[in-house]
Amino acid sequence: MSIAVSPKTSSIPKVAMSPVVSDLINNQCATPFDVLGLHPDSQGKGLVIRALRPDATVVEVFEHSTGKLLGEMRRNEAGVFELHLPRRKKPFLYQLTIHWASGHSFTVYDPYCFGQYILAQSDIEPDGLHRHLGARVVAHKINSKLHIQGVLFKVYAPYARSVSIVGSFNGWDNRLHPMASADDGIWRLFVPGVLPGDQYKYSIRDYHGNQLPLKTDPFARHIEQWPGLASVVQGIESYSWKDRAWMSQRKQHDNKGQPFSIYEVHAGSWRRKEDNDFLTFRELADQLIPYVIDMGFTHIELLPVSEHPLFDSWGYQPVGLYAPSSRYGSPDDFRYFIDRCHQKDIGVILDWVPAHFPIDEHGLARFDGSSLYEHPDPRRGWHPDWQTCIYDFGKPWVQDFLISNALYWLDEFHIDGLRVDAVASMLYLDYSRNHGEWEANIHGGNENLEAVTFLKKFNEQVHAAFPDVLTIAEESTGWPGVSRTIEDGGLGFDFKWNMGWMNDTLEYMKLDPVYRQHHHGQMTFSTVYAWSEHFVLPLSHDEVVHGKGTILTRMPGDDWQRFANLRAYLAFMYAHPGKKLLFMGTELGTCQEWNPNAVMDWHLLDNPKGFNAGIQMLVKTLNQLYVSEPAMFERDLQADGFAWTTGDDSSQSVLVFRRYDNEWNSLQVICNLTPVVRENYHIGVPDAGRYREILNTDNTCFGGSGVSAGELLEAEKTPMHHLSYSLSMTLPPLATVILKHS
Repeated sequence: MSIAVSPKTSSIPKVAMSPVVSDLINNQCATPFDVLGLHPDSQGKGLVIRALRPDATVVEVFEHSTGKLLGEMRRNEAGVFELHLPRRKKPFLYQLTIHWASGHSFTVYDPYCFGQYILAQSDIEPDGLHRHLGARVVAHKINSKLHIQGVLFKVYAPYARSVSIVGSFNGWDNRLHPMASADDGIWRLFVPGVLPGDQYKYSIRDYHGNQLPLKTDPFARHIEQWPGLASVVQGIESYSWKDRAWMSQRKQHDNKGQPFSIYEVHAGSWRRKEDNDFLTFRELADQLIPYVIDMGFTHIELLPVSEHPLFDSWGYQPVGLYAPSSRYGSPDDFRYFIDRCHQKDIGVILDWVPAHFPIDEHGLARFDGSSLYEHPDPRRGWHPDWQTCIYDFGKPWVQDFLISNALYWLDEFHIDGLRVDAVASMLYLDYSRNHGEWEANIHGGNENLEAVTFLKKFNEQVHAAFPDVLTIAEESTGWPGVSRTIEDGGLGFDFKWNMGWMNDTLEYMKLDPVYRQHHHGQMTFSTVYAWSEHFVLPLSHDEVVHGKGTILTRMPGDDWQRFANLRAYLAFMYAHPGKKLLFMGTELGTCQEWNPNAVMDWHLLDNPKGFNAGIQMLVKTLNQLYVSEPAMFERDLQADGFAWTTGDDSSQSVLVFRRYDNEWNSLQVICNLTPVVRENYHIGVPDAGRYREILNTDNTCFGGSGVSAGELLEAEKTPMHHLSYSLSMTLPPLATVILKHS
C-alpha cells in the first residue's frame, strides 16, 4: 500500500489546542490519524510529523531511503512529539528512533505513516470473518523492492469510545498504539515490526470513557494460559497437510450411511505425562490414535478444545472460540493431530459451544461496554444453571461471529463434524426458568425464534460450504425435525443425540433383574420413535459425573453380575439402530466417576479377575462386528432395517429382534436380561438352514461364564413369531447373543 498523507487543510489545529490531541493523550481518541503521522502543516507550506511517545525522552526522525537524520522532534508535556519540515511537500517513508531515560533506544517505522487501511464493510464476508479480523501478519508493499512486515490488528467494538493495542512489543502501555475507528464499528491499526509469538490485548474505553478490563482478541488463534491470558500473534498458516486421500474419499461417500463408532475423549485426562503434565496434541496423536485403531472406533469426538481458562469446565465455557487450547500446544500441533487421524482413516468430531459463554472479564462479556455478544435482557441473556451469558442470536454480528467460527474449524483444521452442545437450552426461552423468569415470543410461545433462525442458518451455511461434513445436535427434548432438512421444515442437523434411549435404558439396567419384567417397555419404547430423527446413541461424559457413578456402577448385583449386565447392555446398544458413542473409560469398566484432573483408570486392566479387560475386549469385538456386518448399520435410518421378533416377553425379560442389510440378509439379536439360564428357548427366524453365534457376551474371553447358545443351530420348519422357521437355543445369563445365517 502507498503511504497516506492527510489532505491539506487549514482546520488542523496546533497540537496544544486540539481537542483530538486532548482525547489522544487521555486515551479516548477514535481518530488518531487526524493528528499522528505525516500531515501538511497548518499553513500548507510544508509537512509536519507527529508521534505520541509519552514513554520517551527523545525522538528522532530518519528518512528511510537515505538514512538521513531529519531532526529531533519537539516534545510537549503530554508526550506528543512534533517535527516541522517546511521544505518537504511530498509524502515519504520515515523511521523513528525512540530514546528512553535509561539510555536504551530502538528504531521503528511509525504505524501512523501508513494510513488507516480501512476495508469497506462489504469487503468482509460474513461467513469468513476469521479471514479478516484479529491479528493478521502482513507485508505492506511500499514499492516493488520494499515490503514492510508487521501485523494488521482489527477488532469489532462499535460502542467503544477508544481502543488501543497493548502487548509485549510496547510494554503493555495503552497510550502508544491507539486504533482508528470506522463507520463499520471495526477498529484498525497496522503495527510494523510485530512478529508471530508476540502477545497482545485490547485496551478499551466504553462509550462513556470508562476503562474496561483488558480484553483478549475474540479472533485470537492462540491464547496463553492463566494468569496472563494474552492473545498471541500467529504467523501465516503454512501447515502441510497429508490427508488428501481422506478428504477426497469423504466427499465421495454418503456419510450418514456409514458406521459411526465414536470414542468421546477429553484431551486433558485420557492420559498424561509421568509428571502429570498434559500431553500435547502431537503426543496425544502418538498414543491415542494407535489405541483407537486397535479398539476399532471409526471416529474420535473431542470435548471442546477452544480455549477455556477454567479447566474444570471441560471446555464447555470457552473464552477463545478461535484458539485451540494452548494447554496442548499450538494450532499447528492440533492440525497435526487431525492430519494423523485422517491418515489412519479416523474421523474427528469437535464439540462446539455456541449456546453460551462465561463472564471472565477478559472475554466477550460487556466486550466494548455494551451487550455486544450477549442478550441485554437477563431473561434471555443469562443462564441460571451455568451462570454464563447467552448469545443474542438475533444480532447479525453474533450470527456471523459464530458461523464464521464453525467454518474456521472445518476449513483450517479439516474437522469432519461438529457436535453442537446444549441445543435444547438455545431453543426454549423458558429453559431452566420458573414462571415469571422468562418472556414469551411474539406469538406467545416459549420457542426462541431467533435461535431457531440461527441454527437453520448455521446448518445451511455449513452444508453449503462443506456438504461432506456432519452436524450433530445435543438436543434432549421432543423438538420436531432436529435432523430433518430445512426445506422439509427441520433445523437441518444430520444427527441428534438420542437422550431418550439413553435415559430409558439406563434406568432399566439399574433395576434388580427381578423387577425388570415390570419395566420392559423402557427397553422397547425407543423403537416407537427411532426413525423420527437420525440418531446417535450416546453414553457420554455427562453420564459419568455429578454423582451419577459410571455406566458400570449403575448395574446391579455382585461383581460378576455388574460386569455381565454391562456386557449385555453394550451389545444391545451396538445392535440397536443408531450411531454409537462411548465416553472414554466406559470400555474399561471403570468404577470411578470421571475426574478431569486425573487420568483414566488404566490399572484396571491388570485386575486378576479379568472383568475389566473383558469389557475392553468386548468393545473391541463389537466395533469389529459393527463395521464388518452390514446389517448392523446399513439400514440404520430406515425403519425396515429393524424388526421385533419378540418384544413382549416381559415375564422373562428377553428381547429378540432382527437387523437387515441392503440385501435383506438379517442378524438375530437375543438379549436375556436376567441371570437365569434359559434352556430350549424358541425364536422365529426368516430362513431355513443353520445359524451360528457371531457374538455372545457370556463368552469366557469377555469375563463371562461360558454358556453357549449352541455352536450351530438348525432352523426347524416350525413357523413362529410370524416367521417361517424357528430355532431352539440356550440363552446365557445376563447376556446378548447375535446369530448369523450360515
